[in-house]
Amino acid sequence: MSEPAPAAPRRGRPGYDQETVLRRAIELFNEQGYDGTSMGDLARELGFTKSAIYHHVPSKTHLLALALDEALDGLTRAIDEASADVTGRTAYQRLRDVVHRSVEVLVEHQPAVTLLLRVRGNSEVELEALRRRREIDARLAALVTEAIDEGSLRSDVPPALVSRLLFGMVNSLVEWHRAGGGVERAQLSEAITTIAFDGLALPAQQTPPHRTPHREAPHQA
Repeated sequence: MSEPAPAAPRRGRPGYDQETVLRRAIELFNEQGYDGTSMGDLARELGFTKSAIYHHVPSKTHLLALALDEALDGLTRAIDEASADVTGRTAYQRLRDVVHRSVEVLVEHQPAVTLLLRVRGNSEVELEALRRRREIDARLAALVTEAIDEGSLRSDVPPALVSRLLFGMVNSLVEWHRAGGGVERAQLSEAITTIAFDGLALPAQQTPPHRTPHREAPHQA
């Protein structure tokens, strides 16, 4: 008698696993607002009964926590990497790397980051997410301070303000960037990092000389 075939991994209802449910939940939270989306709405989107959705996830709050952690974990890793990798690298170099990597995180996890930027502290999960955002801001400001102290950055703008402005530039991508829109992740990361740290003006030695408009000599009779 042959051995029975091993059981397949438990996935819940046919065709769906928790990751699929999470992706659709994030889309709905962004479209309708977290408070305006019910588990019944999500079940209908996925073709479940309302009771069947709980086979996949225990609650709407659980889905929100997973989504916010997805966004925050990526940003935290970017700061962690910059803070740990200090050998032979200036604070300025590490700060640039954080901004560059933050753009990559946003593009990779744009729906989750979009949701993160919309939370207002209406629940314990949201309050914890806001606390983690403040911690990330503070750590970036500390890195800005290091760069100022080593003489790499101007000192007339408060580090906390620099941190907010840098993240503000990165976060603005959620308003206009769309996957497949013709601007690749690497191009975005490089463009934002360059503009944030080098500005738009050409260095003095590369500035094109001012040219007086050419005028034709008056016609001689």
